[in-house]
Amino acid sequence: MKISQIKITPDAYEPFRLAQGHRVSDLLFISGQTAIGKDGKLIGIGDFDAQAKMAFENLDKVLRAGGSSLKNVVKVTIMLRDMKNFEKIVELRGKYFTPPYPADTIFEVSSLFSPDALIEIEAIALADALADWEK
Repeated sequence: MKISQIKITPDAYEPFRLAQGHRVSDLLFISGQTAIGKDGKLIGIGDFDAQAKMAFENLDKVLRAGGSSLKNVVKVTIMLRDMKNFEKIVELRGKYFTPPYPADTIFEVSSLFSPDALIEIEAIALADALADWEK
């Protein structure tokens, strides 16, 4: 079974000795994506909407680098600093994912990698070439 590391440039995760994700055959396992900007710094301090948008965009970027896309996410785990943002997540799932929507786990955490981080999203997806969704 072929295993390859998914790489993006620039890679803000590299200093922390972790991969953006791995492709194992035709499955992609994506590390938690946050609101890290191109400069490697957290964006949208205190702004959940800005952080959520960037986290989903970063997730899409890593998926595409691995040969997949948001439409082929089969499982997503979303960690929030505040469950008051749950309804916003429901709306964002409708914006970034398409039916059939991925399996999902969402929970509140007391802290993420930074005290200013408000959201983190990890995912499992199928490679684009393999995905054949039943209707």
